Amino acid sequence: MPPTNSLSPEQAIDLIRPGDAVFIHSAAATPMTLVNALVARAKTLRHLRIIHIHTEGEAPYARPELADVFDIDAFFVGRNVRKAVAEGRADYIPAFLSEVPTLIRSKLVPVDVALISVSPVDKHGFVSLGPSVDTTLAAVETARLVIAQMNRNVPRVMGEGQIPFEVIDHFIEADEPLPEIAPASPTSDVREIGRHIAEIVPDGATLQTGIGSIPNAVLEQLTNHKDLGVHTEMFSDGLLPLIESGVVTNAKKKIHPGYVISTFALGTQRLYDFLDDHPRVMLRDAAFTNNINIISKNPKVTAINSAIEVDLTGQICADSIGTRIYSGVGGQIDFMRGAAASAGGMPIIAMTSRTPHGSPKIVAELQPGAGVVTTRPSVHFVVTEYGVVNLYGKSLKERATLLIGIAHPDDREMLERSAHDRWGGRFDE
Repeated sequence: MPPTNSLSPEQAIDLIRPGDAVFIHSAAATPMTLVNALVARAKTLRHLRIIHIHTEGEAPYARPELADVFDIDAFFVGRNVRKAVAEGRADYIPAFLSEVPTLIRSKLVPVDVALISVSPVDKHGFVSLGPSVDTTLAAVETARLVIAQMNRNVPRVMGEGQIPFEVIDHFIEADEPLPEIAPASPTSDVREIGRHIAEIVPDGATLQTGIGSIPNAVLEQLTNHKDLGVHTEMFSDGLLPLIESGVVTNAKKKIHPGYVISTFALGTQRLYDFLDDHPRVMLRDAAFTNNINIISKNPKVTAINSAIEVDLTGQICADSIGTRIYSGVGGQIDFMRGAAASAGGMPIIAMTSRTPHGSPKIVAELQPGAGVVTTRPSVHFVVTEYGVVNLYGKSLKERATLLIGIAHPDDREMLERSAHDRWGGRFDE
């Protein structure tokens, strides 16, 4: 039977047992009223394991004074837990996003309690997980106790996030605005990257993009394309003009033709309003959206991902700065491999040639301790503001020559010397 009466946040949190593993709903759907109530009850609960991928807003459970109460395990290290991970007060679980739901469902990463955000109950007795299905659906299916924060600001989004109200054990009513991330304004270098990528995106391509200035710069350049499709991990504001103008039709896709497919959405209120009751947008479990075999069935999959640094052999570091974990594996390799297996697909790593602080991002060797997210044979296109190169099928020396050619001009001599010392020969041609 579905619950009939709402609880106070304190009553709901008091149902959690010491030692429980508590999953927190992801990204824009993070239920902050429940999270704050959880932290307020920290001393009573004594010891809990917190599990999540990326969450928005503050993570008060990561405060130093609560280190003896909460053990935090993040599948993706966002800004709100980055310091805690660096200081050893939280930890990181490396995993492909496509496999996180399986880890939860198989109990390899057990979940006792799921704290989620949902829309109000509709006339059919369903609620929506709103802008984040991702790994949350798996937690809802397997948790002993599902506690929902019913929030009238959560959009009712189609797809697998539509769940029967009866699967919720207890709920609170708390309306709060969803966190917003406005599209970043691209610099001239980023606009040039967007132009380079747009020039190689074919009509009829199936797009995977994320959030940030580079994906937005690419999307801004695609206004004259035709019949683009979207099968992505993340849906952001940058896609809206292309959908509304008819550039994105999803007509050429093989998987859910006619529909935008994603696993979560993060952006502004305009995006959340667009998602609400939209009949042609579906959010699905990450085990589906990020499945390489599913991705590859779509035509011309163009997957655009980023890197922290790339070495001269093509190794991609995307989750750490040296030994310091900065983000996570996420879905990069899911979509890089899926795009590579797609007919006419293009796996793309896009980045500026230098960091905002002026450090090279194309380097002779990765920093000691840096993690390799995408290995050499999985790397195809690499794009900076200085051009596009395709490393697929190229030898180590050929790769070095190509990458030096799109490095920052002031870094090329240093990279040429490093390449010469490593392999001999000339790398300035």
